Amino acid sequence: MEDSNAVSCVFLDIGGVLLNDGWGHESRHLATQIFELDLEDFEHRHSQAFDTHQLGNLSLKSYLDLVVFYKPRPFTQLQFQNFMFDQSTPFEPMIQLFQGLKRKFGLKIVVVSNEGRELNALRIQKFKLDSFVDAFISSCYVHVSKPNKTIFDLALDISQVSAEKLVYVENTSMYVGIARDMGIKSILHRSYQETCVELAQLGLRLDDGVAYPQQHHS
Repeated sequence: MEDSNAVSCVFLDIGGVLLNDGWGHESRHLATQIFELDLEDFEHRHSQAFDTHQLGNLSLKSYLDLVVFYKPRPFTQLQFQNFMFDQSTPFEPMIQLFQGLKRKFGLKIVVVSNEGRELNALRIQKFKLDSFVDAFISSCYVHVSKPNKTIFDLALDISQVSAEKLVYVENTSMYVGIARDMGIKSILHRSYQETCVELAQLGLRLDDGVAYPQQHHS
């Protein structure tokens, strides 16, 4: 008999799960070194502008105008933007894992992520995330971001899956806690191996006869 509570949908974060953080602290620190920017000033301006950018209310150009190009620079905005875009790298085993689980179990896969519009679009296209993700509930599209639980309500509404039939994979413990409080089975992603084990406990395993390879990203 079919299990009425079997997982039929996976909610996924992008940064820290499928890909690295596209514009995280390490990338920003590197940018200040390469482009010879004042780190403290840059981080202060970034903290004031980035949330609005991720909510889709500030374009990437406007964000960079506020954070970097508020005074003349010896480099162009295109050069800086290209540097930003080059920072994104994939966690290939994680991508392959969810591609395989989708094929095997017919899962619906939905991204729930805080991302700025331009970087979000580039990451989706560059790493072909739309080849296996059914919907992107990105903060820049829905104008609400984690930790606001409204973004999870929207994801539930759009996916048309009940909380007991889905699992959420996320690398930020606060967001995992919010999802669990909503009745969503959630995995705090620390490593590929650990996440594979937790997914297998929910019945989502690619091949019972083959050990999962090691994966060093977390």
